[in-house]
Order: sequence, then C-alpha cells, then structure tokens
Amino acid sequence: MVPLWLWSCGGENTSSYVKSPGQEKSTKTKVLETGAAVMQDKTPLKKLNMYLDGFHFYNGNIKGQMEAHHYCTKINEDLTQCVMYDGNGETAKIMGVEYIVSEKLFRTLPMAERELWHSHAYEVKSGELIAPGIPDVAEHELMEQIVSTYGKVIHTWHTDQDLELPMGIPQIMMGFTKDGQLDPKLLADRDARFKVKATEKQQQRADIPMPKPVPGANAWEQGKVKQLQVTSEPDVSAHAH
Repeated sequence: MVPLWLWSCGGENTSSYVKSPGQEKSTKTKVLETGAAVMQDKTPLKKLNMYLDGFHFYNGNIKGQMEAHHYCTKINEDLTQCVMYDGNGETAKIMGVEYIVSEKLFRTLPMAERELWHSHAYEVKSGELIAPGIPDVAEHELMEQIVSTYGKVIHTWHTDQDLELPMGIPQIMMGFTKDGQLDPKLLADRDARFKVKATEKQQQRADIPMPKPVPGANAWEQGKVKQLQVTSEPDVSAHAH
C-alpha cells in the first residue's frame, strides 16, 4: 500500500479558500528555501505518505461544513496523524490536524475523552471519504482499515469563513454520520474536481462491514457538544505581595 501512496497524486486541482495578505517572496527568500530544501533533513514530512479527502463540520454547528485535505502518517497499525489543508496546491493553507486511532485504542479512552472523537464508518461507506490518485483496489483495502477507526479533529485556521489569517479560537470538528447531513453541493464539487462519484464509491464498498459506533463517539448526536472557547480569568499576579 505505501508505495502506491507515494507515487500517486490526485492533487493540484483544489485552490485554497483564501488569499492571505503579505508581500511576494523575495529572491533572497527563494534562494534560502532552495538551500534548505537540499540541505535540511525533513524526515517527518517524508512520512506524510497518505492522502485522504473528506468533510468536517464544526461541533455544535452542522451547517458549518468544509472539505479537508488530509496528509497523513501511520505511526503504527493503531495510530495515524494527519495535517489538514484547505486545498492541494502550492497556496494551500494548513487548517488543522486530525488524530486517528483504531477501535482497540478508542475503547481504552475514558468516556469524557471519547466525546471529542467521531467515527469514520459512515464517511467510508457513503463514499464521502476518498484517497485520491490510487487505484480502486488499493483504495478499497485502505478503506477496510479506516472504516472502524475514530478521529479527533481540531481546526486552527477557518479559511471556510474567508479568514485571510489564522484568527479566532481553534475549533473541534466532527464527521457526518447519516445521509442528508452533508451539503450535496460540496460533495458534487469535490467529485467533479477529482473525477469520481461518491455513489460509485458507495457501491464499490458495499462489501465492507458497517461497524457499530463504540459508545461515546459522535456525542453531538446525543446533544453532548464540547467546544473550545476563551475564558477570562482574574490576574492574580496583580494582587500578589
């Protein structure tokens, strides 16, 4: 599987949501970048050898939806880490991160922690989640592994809100669990760019068993919404003697 991920592309077809302010790169900066590219070791980046494309929504606001391009590293058979971008071209912005664990590891988490995670079963079975650029057979094998996993997503740059800089509070995201939740226009636009059809992916994955979510995941469905927010605390140092 890994060699397939390495030579596959399926990219350069999705522009970043926003154009950020700032001067164009100077000649000096370009020279420094070229030298760094040749001389510096970037082992962790080289390990980002799996590309997934899917959708998230803000925990507590299912209408706040966006596409996310995941570039991932499998640390081991039970743990994967991903850097997420709002596109797959040169100007793509880092939106946040996702950590993915197997069902075995997810069951070891305390219940309060599980409420921050979402299941991937529906994303896989519905065809919403794809692995661009690799053959259908290889993608099917990959989806067999992902279908029973769980993800914890935090977005740090809300480019879907036309924010040109990473402003605002990082947000916990969730994944879709039923038909009719994802905006069909988002899905249709993604499918057109990658020249795929979610309906065909769904048919191809019909033989993949649909696991039942482990209790605690997708807590938003039970009205348990956890979200990051800023709180004001008194400055105790001002009263210190």
